[in-house]
Amino acid sequence: MNKIPVNLKFGLMLLAFAGTFYWMFSKPLIEQDLSYHSFVDVRSLWGIPNVQNVLTNVFFLLAGFLGLSALTGHQIQTHKSWWWFFVSIVLVAPGSAYYHWEPNNTTLVWDRLPMSMGFMALYIVLLSEHISLKFEKFLYFALFIGLLSIGVWVFTTDLRFYFWIQFSSFLTIPMILFLFPSSYSKKYWYFITLVIYGLAKWVEVLDREIYYFTSELISGHALKHILAALGLAGLWWMVKTRKEMSQTISTWNVADASPAFEKTL
Repeated sequence: MNKIPVNLKFGLMLLAFAGTFYWMFSKPLIEQDLSYHSFVDVRSLWGIPNVQNVLTNVFFLLAGFLGLSALTGHQIQTHKSWWWFFVSIVLVAPGSAYYHWEPNNTTLVWDRLPMSMGFMALYIVLLSEHISLKFEKFLYFALFIGLLSIGVWVFTTDLRFYFWIQFSSFLTIPMILFLFPSSYSKKYWYFITLVIYGLAKWVEVLDREIYYFTSELISGHALKHILAALGLAGLWWMVKTRKEMSQTISTWNVADASPAFEKTL
């Protein structure tokens, strides 16, 4: 992949952004499907409604705090972005628990807010560690865009902007991982996390089927929480154990790009 000109790599990424933007906004307004709130497991315990979907969020809390512990006393060049990522994961726990306590569009906002922040923080991590540290200065702008996507949905009922950010990022993240070398070892944990997250999304779709297949032991959505948190814990382990490569993060990946592009960073 290193033989591909840098300008072509960025061109492919911009094409992915533009293509997904055109595809998403060529569709009519997308509103939240209210059937999304209908989970199969509605059992209560100790006065907690939907108890499994509520309590399994503790795994996000654990993954987030493990990540923050890995950053303590371990200064890395992308420390700020990683800190916001793991803080967002911690906040997913109460946000998602609140949503599952009483699933509806209003409570879903508090589930999606920290997730959007965490996703954008991780995106800045990837850009900074694979392309140029200069992307780190866009962290707060990226966090704002994540929050804005939720705000647009709240005030317009239109999910297209939120879905575009999610979909375009999922498309370009593998492109970053494949097209650009990392400045740290154990990059394979990103791929493991993507696979586990994909599995989590799959079992979420099979919420009802898994619930009855396991004789009502666990639902697909509760299992999704556990798998997603497990994937995030993989990133904690990566940060904790990886080593910086001999080639430190700088602008080495954009050195061969056009001067105009480098100047924009």
